Amino acid sequence: MKKFGGKALFLDRADINTDEIIPARYLTEVSKEALKPYLFEDLEIDGFDPRKDIADCRVIISRANFGCGSSREHAPWALEVNEIYLVIAPNFARIFRQNMFNCGMLAVELPENLIDHLFQTYGNLETVLNADIEARVLQIKAGGQTEQIPFSLTDFDLALVNAGGWVEYADKKY
Repeated sequence: MKKFGGKALFLDRADINTDEIIPARYLTEVSKEALKPYLFEDLEIDGFDPRKDIADCRVIISRANFGCGSSREHAPWALEVNEIYLVIAPNFARIFRQNMFNCGMLAVELPENLIDHLFQTYGNLETVLNADIEARVLQIKAGGQTEQIPFSLTDFDLALVNAGGWVEYADKKY
């Protein structure tokens, strides 16, 4: 099973689209592994350098409408191959969110005021965040502070995550 946690990367921008997650010019690659070095290559946020900032991060915390734009599986695949299995935002583009769960990954929605709190409290600290998917709780640690935040997850989404994604779920069920 995938590990849903680790060092958090704060991307302080709304409307990060699938072309910024993985640029369209790389969609001809024939393996997920080939996508790895191009994650967020075209994402423009002041002070963000994907070559340095992504390396050891395993969680993304972002603003609203994460994953908008073209509906492609390559965006969650690029996250997955970089071992980023958990993205937290106020909301996601519908197809991107479902593609995350179809890949056995977590797209956790938190109210905007909680996202603001995370950015204000932890955004400038080295933050470790882990998701206990069975308890549906996020555990956050940074700068001597520890906090737990509950999140919702449907039973079906939990089943997809526990199975490892849609294909594995379907193999077990059908």
